[in-house]
Amino acid sequence: MPPPPPPLPVPQALAYMSAAVVLGLSQGLGQGFVSANIPQFAGDLGITTTEASWLMAAYMIPRAALPLMLIKIRTQFGLRRFAEIGIVAYVAVAFASVWVSDLRSAVVVQFLSGAASAPLSTLAFMYMLEPLSQDGKMRLGLPAAMTALMTGPMLARVVSPALIGDGGLTWLHLVSLGLAMVSLALVFLLPLRPVPHQKVIQPLDFASFALIAFGFAGLTIGFVMGPIHFWSDAPWIGWLMAGAAAALAGAVMIELNRKAPILDIRWLVSPAMLHLTGALLLFRLILSEQSTGAPRMFAALGVAPSQMVTLFTIIVMASVLGGLACIAWMKPGREPWLHLAALILIAAGALMDSQATPDTRPHQMVLSQAMIGFAGMLFLPPAMMAGLISALRRGPQYILSFVIVFISTQSIGGVLGAGLFTTLINDRQAAHYQMLAEQLTATSATTSAAIAARMAGLAAGIADPAALKAEGLARIAQEAATQSWVMAYNDAYFLTFLVAALAACALLIHVLRDWLAVRGGAAQTDIRP
Repeated sequence: MPPPPPPLPVPQALAYMSAAVVLGLSQGLGQGFVSANIPQFAGDLGITTTEASWLMAAYMIPRAALPLMLIKIRTQFGLRRFAEIGIVAYVAVAFASVWVSDLRSAVVVQFLSGAASAPLSTLAFMYMLEPLSQDGKMRLGLPAAMTALMTGPMLARVVSPALIGDGGLTWLHLVSLGLAMVSLALVFLLPLRPVPHQKVIQPLDFASFALIAFGFAGLTIGFVMGPIHFWSDAPWIGWLMAGAAAALAGAVMIELNRKAPILDIRWLVSPAMLHLTGALLLFRLILSEQSTGAPRMFAALGVAPSQMVTLFTIIVMASVLGGLACIAWMKPGREPWLHLAALILIAAGALMDSQATPDTRPHQMVLSQAMIGFAGMLFLPPAMMAGLISALRRGPQYILSFVIVFISTQSIGGVLGAGLFTTLINDRQAAHYQMLAEQLTATSATTSAAIAARMAGLAAGIADPAALKAEGLARIAQEAATQSWVMAYNDAYFLTFLVAALAACALLIHVLRDWLAVRGGAAQTDIRP
């Protein structure tokens, strides 16, 4: 086995690492521009927000499925060709997005954008790891690459209000195109070291990939559109989810009976990998509190996106600090303690958020959301390091299986978490609104006094008594609806706190058990004659 190449000189290394940051932000901003601006896309295209939600589903489907084949394509056809074709495709799709004019073309372009951005995540990792030593790849490269990739969606919420301006999306598309063209130039100016080609693609790979891609697509569409249609109101969602489960089961059957499978299923269902996969999935679920909870709660309270810029700026800064903390403290063996600190921070932040009221504004959630943003970056790099080390111990061929697990848990886990979080919010909002509506009876003295107070405030502008009373009742109903939304989000935040706290307790027990086992083994060694 040839020795690893030496690290590059500092100026050249900084150039490669800067390219990785640009590639990571290009991918993250592209995804964030869609998820953060669904209402704006709907208005610009003249469609409903429900129809616009298909844009997010179309983007996420290839992001989850394509890494399965891209790694094999890169291995067989070469790193250089993979990088150049991938970035050219990304520029072409970014160029096409400027002329999107209707829902059909927008969905097609978003699907192609998701497919074209899939290589960017891989390229961001490669460019960050390329100039570093073997030790630096783990301690510096992984946290830096993860920070560049994970801060993009939140950074999109920071810059979107200024770019949208009067409501148009042209500048969003132009910024995406500009970043894509800069990325194109960097990829051609800074070539990656060539790696030996290997013929790894087999005909049966395409059958497995088709089944897995359909399964991931079904899950993505189901968890994006399910909460919007209240699940049971659209029977096709159930059939699609059942088909996705069947497709994934078929892929597992094929892979279990192959000599050279894409995924080593037996290794993936080993206790250690199940534990890691479960931890990654659980973490993505509880992080939905930040990506789905706070932005949508403030939107329900009538807070404009421009009023949330400071909050998301601080979240981005906290995430960067989390990445720097990993660079300073991360090393093999410390993953459980970093994960425990992350879970404690998430639990504390969620508990603080669960005290929200209709008068809560973004500046009041800065500390709690910063804690959650810091925790996000404190969790992911150590988890990826642990998985890569486990895969390398078994052989290079296992890296593919782990990378797919990692990317899938982040892509599918993010969509699944957002879908479950939104479903919980919708269910709790309906329950709270019904409870509040039952309390607001016309014969209630409290309700009558509240209506009278609203009518007194509106009397100067409405002369007709009947219209005045109707407007007073409408105001009461609107306030009840707002209150029900806040109560629903508080329920979700508190559930996040409970899940994170229970996970922290379980992790602490696991760490203490391992420590006692090691101590007991050492004691037996000491007393052995």
